[in-house]
Amino acid sequence: MDWINRFLWEALPYIALTVLILGTILRYFFAEHTWTSKSSEFLEKRQMKYATPLFHFGLLMTFGGHVLGILIPLSVYVALGVSEKQYHMMALSGGLPAGAIILVGLLWLIWRRIAIDRLCVNTSFMDKVILVLLLCTVLSGYTATLTNMGGAFHYRESIAPWFRSLWLGDPQSQLMVHIPFIYKVHMVSWMLVAICFPFTRLVHCLSLPFEYLFRRDIIYRRR
Repeated sequence: MDWINRFLWEALPYIALTVLILGTILRYFFAEHTWTSKSSEFLEKRQMKYATPLFHFGLLMTFGGHVLGILIPLSVYVALGVSEKQYHMMALSGGLPAGAIILVGLLWLIWRRIAIDRLCVNTSFMDKVILVLLLCTVLSGYTATLTNMGGAFHYRESIAPWFRSLWLGDPQSQLMVHIPFIYKVHMVSWMLVAICFPFTRLVHCLSLPFEYLFRRDIIYRRR
């Protein structure tokens, strides 16, 4: 079992990061014509205009929560006088709504892809895979939040320092051995998302200088 833990918490994160970076670079330079969100608005618009904002808004909220809980060391909160109880209540007040929003948006987008035939046939295999992995990541993360509402598990003392240790080149895999199983599923899920990322429509989120945020609407006229 030791080799499994070392692979999951020492090797796999770097494999995911390497594939993410190199795969994205190679796709940009050698398959730039495929670098697109493959907008499906012209195939179905009514549901998309609700589901997509929900997913993206929930994603931004969730990302912000992870920055506060994972990247910022516990010592910073201690220095600021924020107790564990205060932090936990703050995390729940933001994490529960964020998780619900992103989950509803993602399920809506998946249902839209499955229920509408013309969308289903225009969805690539890898985009279907990434939707499943995203669902697994969101579900496991939200489940972890719900099952830890009492605050019994302190992830800022295990997962957070492990994640930061990866960036220092000294992964502390022993911190991950005894964490709850649902958190392990969440960790592995986002690493698989990172591995698949360069081969899906998700690459459009790296587009610079984010011109799609300010471009004019694309108008599709019916005959």
